[in-house]
This record gives sequence, structure tokens and C-alpha cells, in this order.
Amino acid sequence: MDNSPAQDPRAQDPTAERTPPAVPMTKPAAKPAAKPTFAEPELRASDADRERVAEVLRDAFADGRLDVVEHAERIEAVYAAKTLGELEPLTRDLPAHRPAAAPRPAPAPAEPGPRLPPARDYAPTAVAIFGGATRKGRWRVGSRIKAVAVFGGVDIDLTDAVFESPEVVIEVAAVFGGVTVKVPENVSLHGSGVGIFGGFDVREQTADDPYAPVVRVRGAAIFGGCEARPKRGKMLKEWVRRQLEG
Repeated sequence: MDNSPAQDPRAQDPTAERTPPAVPMTKPAAKPAAKPTFAEPELRASDADRERVAEVLRDAFADGRLDVVEHAERIEAVYAAKTLGELEPLTRDLPAHRPAAAPRPAPAPAEPGPRLPPARDYAPTAVAIFGGATRKGRWRVGSRIKAVAVFGGVDIDLTDAVFESPEVVIEVAAVFGGVTVKVPENVSLHGSGVGIFGGFDVREQTADDPYAPVVRVRGAAIFGGCEARPKRGKMLKEWVRRQLEG
């Protein structure tokens, strides 16, 4: 009687089917959580978004696509817009970029002259309470200035300023006080303020150059006054002309 252990026939036959080794099961990788999506028209508009739309409107005005009234109304709506959805209709019927066939001529090189002093940096808010505040000389002007006069006076002189934005919005709050704004002859000046037992006088003008800076004065004068006007004989020579991307 043979007591040797039984042999697996697959060990003797190399062609016999072999069972593959078991592979450990692994859990599928977790999918990353989906990011929340927002409807683009509901997104809040940035200052850069408003500047791009304003530049398209200035191009349309220069090309004769918009008249003076339409341009002023749309610019007013641009700076009042809070969302991208409010900006989109303002340029829906206009080309998005300047025509490539008519590029603007390059400016002639300036003749060497005396070196100008560095432009001064002022805080964007000028406050005068029972006193006075002045902004004048060669100073850098951004896109927004706030002037608050309470039993005092604020004097904003832009005639020698360096404009670093194509649109400058000056917010005025004059309560038993006064705010005076002076601009060069070759910039556009527009106003949309209100006087309550006071006066809000803006001598509006539109510059011949549609790419010249635009100064907009708005706000309120309560038992006080605001006056904005061009200063005769003063011409702006330094400003940044922002171009659209693309």
C-alpha cells in the first residue's frame, strides 16, 4: 500500500490551467468636491471691469457711434454699475475693440526740457472739519477722490496733477462747508451733484480729444457749496492713456 502524498496533477502537466493569484481590492479614489458656480452676470464688477467698459465707450464716441448725450449717459451708468450683468448691455451694440485699420499715430518725441520734480502722493480722501485741506501742485491722481468739508473748506487743484486714470470720480460731501475743484482746459468735466439749502455748481465741458481724462464731480452740498470749473490757460500735459487688452 502506497502511503505517499497525492500529487497535484497540475504540477506534472505544465499546460494545466493555473489560477491567478488574488488581487487585493482597492477603493476608488475620491472625486474632488465640485467648486460652487455662480452666474457670471451676478458677479460683482471691479474697478478694472468698469474702466474697460468706459474705454470701449470712449472709442465709440470718437468713432461717431455715440453722440455726446449717449456717451455721457452710458458713462454715468458704468460707474453706477455693481455687477457684470449691469455692464454688459452698455456695450452690446458696440465693437469690443478699436479697429486695427486706423491705429492712432505715435506722439512726436518731446523736446528735452527742465527735469520735473517727482509727483507727490496724497491720500485719496481730503477731510476738512473746522479747518481746510488742499490738494495742489504736481501730484498723482487716481481713479477716485473723496472730499469732505464740515464747517471747513477743501480745495482740489488738478491743473498740474499727473493723471494715472482715464476717469477721475470726485465724491463731495459738504456740510456747512465748501469744496472747490479746478481742472485744466483740455480735460472733460461733468457733474451730477445736488445742493440742499446750498449750491452744487459744475461748469461742464467736453475735451476735443476723446481720449483725454474725464473728471466727474458728484455728491451733495448741505447748507454748503461745491464749485468745479476749468482754469483758463492751464493745459494738462501728463496722463496715462490706458489701452484695452486683446
